Amino acid sequence: MFVSFLRPNNLSQKMLRVIFSIYLCVTCLITSMQFLSEYLKTQDSISSELRQLEDTVRGPIATSLWQYNQTQLNVLIDGLVKMPIIEGVDVSDKYGQTMISKRSYTPDSVPLSIFDTKSELNWQLHEEQVFLGTLVLYSSSEVVLDRVLFGFALIAFTAFIKLTVLFCLFIWAFDRYMARPIKELMSQVEEVQLSQNISKRITLSNVENNELSQLQQHMNNMLCAIEEDKQQLLEDEQAKRNWLEEAVAKRTAELQILNEKLQNLARTDSLTGVLNRGSFFETAQHLLILCQRQKSSGSFVLMDLDYFKTINDSYGHFIGDKVLIHFTQTIQTFLRKSDLVGRLGGEEFAIFLNSTGLDDAFLLADKIRKAIAKSVLQVDGKTLTYTVSLGIVTAGPQDNSVDELFKRADVKLYGAKDKGRDRVEK
Repeated sequence: MFVSFLRPNNLSQKMLRVIFSIYLCVTCLITSMQFLSEYLKTQDSISSELRQLEDTVRGPIATSLWQYNQTQLNVLIDGLVKMPIIEGVDVSDKYGQTMISKRSYTPDSVPLSIFDTKSELNWQLHEEQVFLGTLVLYSSSEVVLDRVLFGFALIAFTAFIKLTVLFCLFIWAFDRYMARPIKELMSQVEEVQLSQNISKRITLSNVENNELSQLQQHMNNMLCAIEEDKQQLLEDEQAKRNWLEEAVAKRTAELQILNEKLQNLARTDSLTGVLNRGSFFETAQHLLILCQRQKSSGSFVLMDLDYFKTINDSYGHFIGDKVLIHFTQTIQTFLRKSDLVGRLGGEEFAIFLNSTGLDDAFLLADKIRKAIAKSVLQVDGKTLTYTVSLGIVTAGPQDNSVDELFKRADVKLYGAKDKGRDRVEK
């Protein structure tokens, strides 16, 4: 229960955690205010007791000072220090010099906070007040805490009981009115989905008029609509099937022509007109085998337009398509009829150069790179320039797979990208 509360994985548990967390924060705030209020109230009470005690002992202490009875003064001070609410006593003479200063605590155990009351010591002589000195009585936070300890414990225990009870009530209420109905609804929806029986309807055990019952009604209405649409689709499909059966004989010749066109389209990229990925790799594999038989070199050039996504994002896909067409038209001016070019996907293209070594392939690739870098494309009143990065590998005697050449060329290509783009790596 507590693990699911701390790490909720459904909506009801998340709502429970949010509500209970808010309540916990409010409870902690109120309890802290109660603690502070009780502490301040008790401190005021102790301060009042100090003043009353001060009024009681002020006369005897003044008498001892007037009579210079140091023994009696010490006894009075010792008695005061031993009282539960007093943490210390200071007696000063009329010049402000400390005569007696005693504390009930040691220097190593000074209380967190100390408060005091201060009064003057006077002696009446011939109807005149003679100032003898001052008396200061000290008390501390420890005295206050000793008095409010039971009250603090009672407040904390009460808050804990309320939190525990309300937590259990929250869990019960959410489970009863939200978690269980939602689980039941999800279970029935999953059952309908798995059975693929759209004639089945959702029926919750809790029929109270609330949002879940309304959701149940809406879902049942949706299932009814789906069932009606499915029946209509079946009828339409049957009518179309009958029409297609009648038209098959008439369209056979046309389909044969279209199949031939589709076979051609299946081999080429519809946008640029060069070979698509599958046809390029298939044909390049045959050329590679031919090169191995003839013991001649074959080079694989992998090309990728730099920042092509930025062009699409800035100018739109229409202009991006124009850039791809321009690129294929430009590189074809440098290729022989025996060379193979294809679009591998997106802005990535490849060339297989038959009977071409690494150095010659590098020269050709660099010509392509320079031509692309110098070219300026005008589309819809916009002027565009772009660059291309290229990676080149040459097939050795042990290379029997175009896929391996592609992987190695891809490493070279990304090396060109990492070194700043608009460059050829071999």
